[in-house]
Amino acid sequence: MSLLTHLLACLFGMGSWVSINGLWVELPLIVPQIPEGWYLPSYLSVLIQMANIGPLFVTLMHRFRPGALNEAAVIYLIIGVGTMATFLMGFFWKETVVVGGVSRSVALLVLTFFLATVDCTSSVTFLPFMMHLKTQYLTTYYIGEGVSGLLPALVALIQGVGVVHCINSTQSLNHTVNSSSSVTLDLRAEYQPANFSAEVFFFFLSAMMLVCLLAFLMLNYHPSVAREHPDGRVKEKSQRNRKWVEEKPMIDPLRPENTKRRSGFGAGSYSWAQVVYIFVVLAWVNALTNVVLPSVQSYSCLPYGNNAYHLSATMAAVANPLACLIAMFFPIRSLLVMGALTVTGSGVGVYIIAMAVLSPCPLLVNETSGGVIMVLAWILFILTLSYVKVIIGVILRDEGHSALVWCGAGVQLGSLLGAVTMIPVVNVYNFFSSGDPCNTKCP
Repeated sequence: MSLLTHLLACLFGMGSWVSINGLWVELPLIVPQIPEGWYLPSYLSVLIQMANIGPLFVTLMHRFRPGALNEAAVIYLIIGVGTMATFLMGFFWKETVVVGGVSRSVALLVLTFFLATVDCTSSVTFLPFMMHLKTQYLTTYYIGEGVSGLLPALVALIQGVGVVHCINSTQSLNHTVNSSSSVTLDLRAEYQPANFSAEVFFFFLSAMMLVCLLAFLMLNYHPSVAREHPDGRVKEKSQRNRKWVEEKPMIDPLRPENTKRRSGFGAGSYSWAQVVYIFVVLAWVNALTNVVLPSVQSYSCLPYGNNAYHLSATMAAVANPLACLIAMFFPIRSLLVMGALTVTGSGVGVYIIAMAVLSPCPLLVNETSGGVIMVLAWILFILTLSYVKVIIGVILRDEGHSALVWCGAGVQLGSLLGAVTMIPVVNVYNFFSSGDPCNTKCP
């Protein structure tokens, strides 16, 4: 296999969610400087779900007008929009406009909607494009997708985002009855200044999107990449041939040609019950990993200290590409293994949510072991469910181009259902309590 093609596939996958992931990790630096304050995360969640209009349009076009949509042109468009939006974000994220007598960060919200549309649409365009390459490169693409979360997190750590120090604040209490006064010492949480500005961080994200664009160009036109196309794969240019390429599933050389199709989905390798099972697991896993657990990460980790929080976030980001790397050397298509790993990861997720519910005083909150267990729980959760995502991607890749389009749609549907569930739970009903990082006392 070509090392260059692996590198390009990884860089291409990295552009899938790097901008939105970067925006999330930058929130502690952005929030104190905009009028929306800590309501911004809930606004971002709504905007990201509204942006599903992009993948919905692409999926409907593939379903009702197969071959009519120029996939490469769509990818060029969304990467270009993502590059420009992150670049403009560096100039205008602090700009406000008075709307209804209240200052609003209109530029930030509008540009975030464009970024969310780019990233959501990448789920139903980037994955199907990988059909042009051999199966091995799909796993490399998933590694790049994992790096899209890891790289912004590492840069944010270098930047010093979210570092809190507890500062002594003196309060004087006057007592008028006996004309005496007393002084009490309280601790106040204070965010430390970043090592470099949010503007520099957004320009970095724009550069990452530009790298993704260059990688996509080389995947299309570099001669050594052309040799990595599956055998017999010819780049068709006519409308009719593009439609044939889109609908034609991959042929498994180990399966006899006269094998009876078990369903009308893809190559017919799986029955309809198995197809439903695969997509239910796909939606469930993405709901947990993309929305449900990230929305309670601070509640589950911060009670154990800032170090536990930052370590869990960083190591979870490392676990994602690590799972993809493991899948590259140990590819498994077993539906039974997929189910077992899903149950294991979901069980760990239940523990994390339970600790978030008990916040600010979860189990073992005053013990070092409590923080260690929480960090390990996050690593195991991401590791198992990321591996499940790769298993599903490899399975559906064998079923053809259309199956990968529906795979992307399943990812976005799961994320949407997770957001619809968690937004009211976290932001409306205030089901979770974070406590004060400097003054919370637990028994």
